[in-house]
Amino acid sequence: MRAFAHDVYTYPLPPGHRFPLGKYRLVREGAERSDGIDVAEARAATDAELRLAHGPEYLERVGRGTLSRRELLSLGLPWSPELVERARRSVGATLLAAGAALAEGVGANVGGGTHHAFADAGRGFCVFNDVVVAVRALRRARRVRRVLVVDLDVHQGDGTHAAFLDDPEAFTFSVNGFRNYPFRRVPGDLEADLADGTTDDRYLATVERLLPQALARSRPDVSFYLAGADPYAGDRLGRLAVTKQALALRDGLVRDALNRAGVPVCVTLAGGYADPIADTVEINLTTLATFAA
Repeated sequence: MRAFAHDVYTYPLPPGHRFPLGKYRLVREGAERSDGIDVAEARAATDAELRLAHGPEYLERVGRGTLSRRELLSLGLPWSPELVERARRSVGATLLAAGAALAEGVGANVGGGTHHAFADAGRGFCVFNDVVVAVRALRRARRVRRVLVVDLDVHQGDGTHAAFLDDPEAFTFSVNGFRNYPFRRVPGDLEADLADGTTDDRYLATVERLLPQALARSRPDVSFYLAGADPYAGDRLGRLAVTKQALALRDGLVRDALNRAGVPVCVTLAGGYADPIADTVEINLTTLATFAA
């Protein structure tokens, strides 16, 4: 499996900030040591590609560092040139991984899944929406028409839902924590909201029951899988009680369902905020290994 990463891992964060920046380098290093995963350098998304999902005024404010204080609070990250470059390369990694998925059946971004970014605003640690850019780039190139987004991050992908709200050929399926961020939801096509403390059996049964419905209703040419590590019981921002073993089974369920349907998949790793961060890294590497098998 081809996976794409980048070297822009560091930029200034306040002491005690909740965004686990260090996990990305650790996941990349682990992936490079793994059998069956070929890690390549990601390019930065171009302005033209970013405009497929974002308005020019927002892109200019991000590029110039003129986001308002309120916008920065919603984003949850301080602005810096390194932040912008990292966000561009995260989108570029998903673009490359989506191309690999169409060519080879599966591709991965060693990061990505920035599903809280809206057309005119970044939110929840997400500057640009990589999946929305990739979907529209593939369509512009006439490589796909119908798309399925399988979002199993614990937080609802409100920015992605908003982008595809009136798009009949983009189908969003998600399983999220109910009493969690974002607190103002945007409807998706097929959703399940889980109570705090939900454990393995209920979690896996929900994914297994609804994923075939999503595939049947969407009939996709390609799928994007946001394999969030944050349903994990030890995640600081998750509020569910799912084990590492169950998350590995979840990834296998998604892989096998997409394989049976003959649907290529672009994997992104989305959220993960465990303490210690090594738990998130382990979950992410298991996801990559599952799809590389």
